Amino acid sequence: APLPAQELEKPPTIASGKGKKLRKPRTIYSSLQLQALNQRFQQTQYLALPERAELAAQLGLTQTQVKIWFQNKRSKYKKIMKQG
Repeated sequence: APLPAQELEKPPTIASGKGKKLRKPRTIYSSLQLQALNQRFQQTQYLALPERAELAAQLGLTQTQVKIWFQNKRSKYKKIMKQG
């Protein structure tokens, strides 16, 4: 399936040093966005594509940002669980 237009638009990137790969600046989430993301994570650790699209639209984030946030949160969660 083709990607939505918003997925194809790449925001400007920042260069760090010579010959380094260009990288997007780190996303800063608002407390409201974090609250909604954390709340959703408590309900389910995995989002279906339509759920991800809906959540991204509600919070004014890209689907990629939501996807990566959930990936990072799951990995952090598993790490904490391993420690007991």
